Amino acid sequence: MSEPATLAPEVLARIKLSFFEECEEMLGELEAGLLALKRGETDPEIINIVFRAAHSIKGGGASFGLDSMVHFAHKMESVLAAVRSNQLTLNAALLGLLLRAADVLTDHVRAARGGCQLEGSAAQEIETALSALAPNGTSIGEASDHEPSEQVGFPTLAADAEASSLAATRERRWIIRFRPHASLYASANEPLFLLRELQYLGEVRTTLDDSELPSIEDLAPEEAYLLWTISLTSTADEQDIRRVFEFVEAECDLKIELFDESSAAREAVSRKIVDAVAVNEQTGGVRPSTYRDGIAAGGAASRLGETIRVDVERVDRLINLASELVVSHTILAQRLAGIGSASASETELPLDELHQLTRELQHGVMAIRAQPLKVVFQRLSRLVREVEAATGKQVNLVVEGESTEVDRTVIERLIDPLTHMIRNAIDHGIEAPEERLASGKPVQGTLRISAAHRAGRIIIEIADDGCGINRARVHAAARSRGLISGDAGLSEHEIDQLIFLPGFSTAKAVSELSGRGVGMDVVRSGVQALGGRISVLSYPGKGTTFVLSLPLTLAVMDGMLISVCDRHLIVPLNTLLETIHPKLDAIRSLGAQARILSIRGEHVPLIDLGQALGYRTETAEIKCVILLVEDDAGRRAALLVDDVLGQHQVVIKSIQANYRLVEGIAAATILGDGRVALILDVNSILLSHARWSAPVEQRLAAG
Repeated sequence: MSEPATLAPEVLARIKLSFFEECEEMLGELEAGLLALKRGETDPEIINIVFRAAHSIKGGGASFGLDSMVHFAHKMESVLAAVRSNQLTLNAALLGLLLRAADVLTDHVRAARGGCQLEGSAAQEIETALSALAPNGTSIGEASDHEPSEQVGFPTLAADAEASSLAATRERRWIIRFRPHASLYASANEPLFLLRELQYLGEVRTTLDDSELPSIEDLAPEEAYLLWTISLTSTADEQDIRRVFEFVEAECDLKIELFDESSAAREAVSRKIVDAVAVNEQTGGVRPSTYRDGIAAGGAASRLGETIRVDVERVDRLINLASELVVSHTILAQRLAGIGSASASETELPLDELHQLTRELQHGVMAIRAQPLKVVFQRLSRLVREVEAATGKQVNLVVEGESTEVDRTVIERLIDPLTHMIRNAIDHGIEAPEERLASGKPVQGTLRISAAHRAGRIIIEIADDGCGINRARVHAAARSRGLISGDAGLSEHEIDQLIFLPGFSTAKAVSELSGRGVGMDVVRSGVQALGGRISVLSYPGKGTTFVLSLPLTLAVMDGMLISVCDRHLIVPLNTLLETIHPKLDAIRSLGAQARILSIRGEHVPLIDLGQALGYRTETAEIKCVILLVEDDAGRRAALLVDDVLGQHQVVIKSIQANYRLVEGIAAATILGDGRVALILDVNSILLSHARWSAPVEQRLAAG
C-alpha cells in the first residue's frame, strides 16, 4: 500500500486513525440501511445512504493508497449505483449478496487498519459475484428460479433510463469545469479526491488554471483560487459524473457538457491538457485536515458545530478528576461538620453550592462517555448471519432500544458476553427448520434483543422463540460432568442456573460454536465484572430469555450509608424504596429462623443483613431500622440494619480487581474519613434468599 509522503508520519497516523474511526461509523450506516431494505422499507433515501457510505469509504481509502479496500468498495459501489438507477432489481438474493459484501468490506477496513491485506476465498467469491452484475445485465433474482421474488422499487425517470441506455452503447467525451469555493475547503473536502474519483469512470486528462493565484504577499489561506478543466472519455452519463460531486455541488462552480468538436473550447482545452497524474504534484498531496469526501453539501459546516472528536484518555482523565472532586467534597463536608455550629452555619451555603456544582460536573462528564448501544447491536447482525450459515438455521434478528445510552466502558466489555449469548441462542435454542415445521412454528426463528433504562440501570434482554432449556438434559449433563451429585434434588430455577457453571456443556461434539464448556460461564463472569447480574427465564417449547442488569456507569453512584455490626456499608439508592421503623406486630416468624414483614397488605421476607454477610451468627433483635429494597427482577425484601447514616454520592472502586469476588458485595468506595465502605449487591442478596419469595404466601395460607 502506498502512502502520501508529504506529511510527517505522526500526523499521517493521526489522520488515518480518524479515517478508520469514521469508517466504522459508515460501515454501521451501510449495514443498517441494508437491513432496513431487507425488512421491506422502500424509502429511496435508504439506498442513497448505503451508496454514500460505500462511496465515502472508497474515497477516503484512495487517499491513503489502500488499493485492495478501494477496489472492493468500488465493485460494491457500482452495484449500488445500478440499484439506484433501477438498472438492477433489488430483491432478496441481491440483498443477501450486498450484506455479505458489507461484511467483506468491514474485513477489508479492519485489515487495512492493522496494516495487512485481506485474503481468503470467501472474499474473492463475493467480489466475483459483484463483478458479474453489470449495470445492464440480468439481476440475480432473475438468474435463479428458487429465489423469492420480493422486490423493493425506486422511482425512475424516463430520461434517466434513456440516458443510461445511451451511455451503455458508446463512449462520449465530456468537458468538466470545476472551481471550488472557499467553503469547500472549510468543510474538510479535497479536490484531489474528486479528481481521482473521475478516473473510475473512464480516461481522464486534467489541466489546472492557476491564473487567479495571487502573489505570496497577497495570498489569503482561507480563499480558493484554482480552476480545473477535465476531459473525460467514458460511457458514463451526466448523472454519473454529477454523482462524483454530489457532496460538494453547493460549494463549487460546476459545469458539465458534452465535447463539441466545432467549438473554440476544444482548442483551448487541447493546448492545456495534462495527464491526471500531474494533479498529485499540483495539489501537493493530502490536506492534513481532510480525509473524507462523503459529507453532504451544506452539512459539514453544521456538523463541525455539533460534534467533536476527543481522545478517550482525555475523557477518562476528566472523569477521574470529577470522581476525586466528589471524594474531596465528602471529606470537606465531614470535617466541617466537626467545627462549631457558628462556623458551620457560615459555610453551609457555599458547601451546598459546591455540592451542586460537583454533581453537575460529574453528570456532564459522564454524559460525554455515554454512547448508544447501537454500536454493539450493529455487530450482532453479522454474527447472526455467520451462525446461520454454520448451523443451517434461519433467524430473524429483531433489535429494540438501540438508542439507549450507557457508559463507553460498559459497552466495550459487553461485546464478548453478547457474542456468546447470540451463538448459544441460535445453536442451542432455535430449532432446525424441519423441527420448527414439525412443531407448528415458522421456519424462521426469531431472536429479539432489547435494551432499556430501568431504575437507574441498563436492562438488556436476549430472547429466542426456540425450544427452551431442556432441563432433563441439563441435569443429566451436569451430573455426568461431576458438577452436581447424583442424588441432588434441584428446582427448575436451580437447574436453569447450572448452565452458568464452569465446564458445563450439553453439546455432543466440539464444534466452532459449542462443546468446550466455556460459553455461559464466561458470560456470567463478564457481567459480574461489570457489577451486573444475569438471570434466565425458560419455557419449554416457547423459548428462553436472558436478562442482563448492568450499571449505567462504572464511576460514580448515589447511595445510602448504613451501619451494620459497627461496619459502614452503601446501599445503591436505585434499589432502595423506603426506610421503616417497624412495629413488632408487623413481623411474623416462619419456622425456626425465617421472618417476614407485613407492610400495607404485602408480605416480604425479612433478611438480617448482618447475618447474611456473616458479620454475626445470631438473629438481631427488632429494634433497628428496616430498608425496603427491590432488585432488577422485581423481587422485594426488607433488610434489617443497625442505623441509617445518610445519603452520599460515592466513587465506585472495583473490589474484584483489587481483592476477589465477594458474594453480596458489588464494589467498594472510600468515605470522607478515609475508611473503605463496601457497596451492597442487592440482587445477589435477594437471589440468595429467593426461596422465601414465592413460598411466603403459601406458608401464610397454610397457617
